[in-house]
Amino acid sequence: MTDSRLRGNDGQGKSRFLTIRHECSRLGLPNRTDREKWLPQKKDQIRALLKSIETGDPGPVAVVNETKYIQHNPQTQEGSEGLAALFKRLSETSPRVNIVRAFEDGDFVFGHTEYYFVSRRIGFEVFRFEDGHAVEHWENIQARKGPNAAGRSMVDGPVEATDLDLTEQNRAIVRSFAETVLFGGRLDQLAEYIGAAAFADHNPRLTGDVTALRAALEAMKDGGRQIDYQQVHHVLAEGSFVLCVS
Repeated sequence: MTDSRLRGNDGQGKSRFLTIRHECSRLGLPNRTDREKWLPQKKDQIRALLKSIETGDPGPVAVVNETKYIQHNPQTQEGSEGLAALFKRLSETSPRVNIVRAFEDGDFVFGHTEYYFVSRRIGFEVFRFEDGHAVEHWENIQARKGPNAAGRSMVDGPVEATDLDLTEQNRAIVRSFAETVLFGGRLDQLAEYIGAAAFADHNPRLTGDVTALRAALEAMKDGGRQIDYQQVHHVLAEGSFVLCVS
């Protein structure tokens, strides 16, 4: 049996971002080439980009290829204004941006963010890179609520990926969990993927334990499942963190 941590899915909206931190024993870290050591990591570039919403610094926007950039958030309308001008204008409203955790998987960067404009909101961000520049962006943002009955907020917990050598194993486990339990409805298999003793649920609508999670997944509405998973779009991973976009 494996122990996993499930965070950040409230069953609302068309897109769902499910992050599981899977705990396995460390077997050693892969070596990076000398060239890789000196190259800026994509996730650090995205951290700087998102922080520039707060600071108004135009420099980090250079990571985006604005000619190819595809924004999938219908509420973000940069239009002909350009990202640098947009972020500068937003910074004048005194927003606060906290990049809680960020990870990198090939051409993708995925992260967990907290924004404070008029109200506090929590987001999952996914950026796709091409030829060294960000060219596509997805996000799912919701109002910050909680803590839940277990005392967990939507953003607390570990922030650094470990067990980098187990990235592909953890990705496979989460994909199997999604296909078997979430899509297949095999709730009898839930304990095969999530150990009750180690489970830490950050969903503000639930009580924070496996029993509450199972009850939420079993809940019915209008003749169907209240939380209805339909398709896996991406399973992104770095070490002990895996993001399932469905």
